Amino acid sequence: MSTLPTPSADAQKHSEQLASFIQHAIENAGGWISFAEFMQFALYATTHGYYSGGSQKFGDAKNGGGDFVTAPQISPLFAQTVSNQIAQVFQETKGDILELGAGTGQFAADILLTLAELEPDFTLVPKHYFILEVSDHLRQVQLETLSKKLPLEVFERVVWLNSLPDTFNGIVIANEVLDAIAVHLIHKTAQGLLERGVAFDGQNFIFEDKPLNDTYLLEVASKLSLPDGYLTEICPAASGLIASLANMLQSGVILMIDYGFSEREYYHPQRNQGTLMCHYQHYAHVDPLINVGLQDITAHVDFTSIAYAGVNNGLALSGFCSQAQFLMNCGILDLMSQVSPNDMARYAPLAAAAQKLLSPAEMGDLFKVIAFSKNFDAPLLGFVSGDKSHTL
Repeated sequence: MSTLPTPSADAQKHSEQLASFIQHAIENAGGWISFAEFMQFALYATTHGYYSGGSQKFGDAKNGGGDFVTAPQISPLFAQTVSNQIAQVFQETKGDILELGAGTGQFAADILLTLAELEPDFTLVPKHYFILEVSDHLRQVQLETLSKKLPLEVFERVVWLNSLPDTFNGIVIANEVLDAIAVHLIHKTAQGLLERGVAFDGQNFIFEDKPLNDTYLLEVASKLSLPDGYLTEICPAASGLIASLANMLQSGVILMIDYGFSEREYYHPQRNQGTLMCHYQHYAHVDPLINVGLQDITAHVDFTSIAYAGVNNGLALSGFCSQAQFLMNCGILDLMSQVSPNDMARYAPLAAAAQKLLSPAEMGDLFKVIAFSKNFDAPLLGFVSGDKSHTL
């Protein structure tokens, strides 16, 4: 990892404090913790976890900030297009919006501004825009973003939550949430199925395999029929989140946007080293055991397991397609057509953003959109063409 930028002295101190905390956790657990526990500590430990700390996470490398860029940072065009789907659900349910993990708040701001502009009397703006955010730091960032960008009457409808509500009607949105949920690492060997966890050798965190004893993980991994030497991820916590959302939702839609594959692609023989990826100052690499608390750790989403979790908990699978197809269905080209190509100052940024959002070489194909519904029968706008639910 010699190509990675060197952390500042303050960042290094921050990382060392979290590393010390994790070392104690490993010692208390008898010298080994699952990778899921390590990932949970690295991302979400109070004060020092990556998402709990105060460093800038979202941003463009050209503008000197952050570790990665999400679609809402690329252009308001993304939220404006998704808002057409949100508006359809709102008109049917008259419910609220719940966003899971709102990042900088840019996505929420652009959605609310778009809905407010669609109907100037704010009749398309729900009474509540709930944000479930586990990071106190990001809550503050969101508060500052939204208070600056929104009219007071709209801003007052934003409510932050510490946990999921008991019941909910409307639309739940999660953009790049599932990929940041802690995963277990499973290693298939000639000796059988092992779980790859983390130990400490006195100087560094190291990977260490142990026999896979967890009943649930063993059952799931056994069904995958992995070849020897195969390393991959399983994420029961993501399925647990879907179950919780299903239990909460009374009527409406759950819309999730993230990068990943169907099970057939996810566990393809050639993907034998898994999908784990780290992001540090716009450098992507595959070592999650360094720079703890300073880098993002993600895994691609197995959308088949997400689909099963939804259906098994009483939800209807309402659509699954690429991000490009979803945005096309929701009218991204119509939005672009409202700006003249002759107005290069406005059109050129739109065209560049659309390229990133739609191109197979960028986010268009790797990112997928999956939707579930309950007591909501209308076909969803985003899946009127090119629905790939059958591939799950």
